[in-house]
Amino acid sequence: MNRILSIAAIISRVLAGLVFIFSGFVKAVDPLGSAYKFIDYFHAFNMPWLEPTAFTFSILLSGLEFLIGVCLLLFIQNKWANWGALLFMAFFTPLTLWLALTNPVHDCGCFGDALILTNWGTFYKNIVISVLVIISFIFRNSLIRWIKKRTEWIITAFIALLITGFSWYNDQHLPLLDFRPYKIGTHIPDKMVIPEGAPSDVYEQYFTLRDTTTGNEISIESATYTNDTSYWYKGTKWKFISSSEPKLIKRGYQAPIHDFSIVSLNGEDITQTVLSDTGYYFVLVAYDLKKSKTKHQPKINELYKVAIKDNHKFLCLTSVNSNEIIEFKHKWQVPYDYFVADPITLKTIVRANPGLVLLHKGTILAKWHSNDIPDYQTIKAKYLKQ
Repeated sequence: MNRILSIAAIISRVLAGLVFIFSGFVKAVDPLGSAYKFIDYFHAFNMPWLEPTAFTFSILLSGLEFLIGVCLLLFIQNKWANWGALLFMAFFTPLTLWLALTNPVHDCGCFGDALILTNWGTFYKNIVISVLVIISFIFRNSLIRWIKKRTEWIITAFIALLITGFSWYNDQHLPLLDFRPYKIGTHIPDKMVIPEGAPSDVYEQYFTLRDTTTGNEISIESATYTNDTSYWYKGTKWKFISSSEPKLIKRGYQAPIHDFSIVSLNGEDITQTVLSDTGYYFVLVAYDLKKSKTKHQPKINELYKVAIKDNHKFLCLTSVNSNEIIEFKHKWQVPYDYFVADPITLKTIVRANPGLVLLHKGTILAKWHSNDIPDYQTIKAKYLKQ
């Protein structure tokens, strides 16, 4: 019996460790995306003043998850790894139950963009992980240290530095692994298609009716009202009073890319023009010009001049108003035109502010962080076929 319990404890610890490692890794590979999710939470909890801490929390959370997972998997740091895992689940399991019940954000971001679960799916997943963590915690003292304590701390420190450095690299460049719908090689129009017969969103709405003979009021679901002629036929005793706001109860199929649009400052939508162009489009993405890194702006300006001279197109997508655009263009002598797009879409397209995307016939050929934008000749030699 003791042997069975011991094996169960080891299996539980290994499985919990693997989940923590995966969760920490996919957050570390996209720290900016995790920061955006923290901002969603801060607004959901009416704490927007915490927004400046989002990126710090992103680094800490991914690093701590990954470190706990590695320690569980390697059977080191037995005490604090088990306590850490237990406290993690004690906090996040009730939180995900609240998210499932109230739905303030549609995706908890537990596994970044690598694996998107519904809020209820996330809660059930946390129940299973909590069971594994509790079993591992109960039998934490039954395991014998297999390496010296000093060596454990050296390994722990190395892993902590490694995951922190990994997060920093992915922030200063683009994520090494791109799980988003705008990854390199994506043909955007294909990702915008909704298959024929795909399920639509299901809404619930209630109508308030008054019985004109008694004065009593009832509230019925709109489908019931529509299907029962006694509520609305000529001469009915029921009088329509009001209707509730439609409430989404089941989301239908949503195309991977459903909110991509490019609109000029005067309101002209040029999305299809850009996506169907047989030439090459250099698309600079800077969702917020006030937060945009300007270190490489002179280089970007020069890239525009050379690309245009070689008969290619160049534009910038942003989400700010025209006054901010005018101010930025004047300050940095920007020669290219600006177009407007949804800020969430821009943050999804490229994890940089600014970042550069190369489009050809609606396909993403390449993406660069502003820190990595090559010179025009390098881009031409690799991507621009004459």
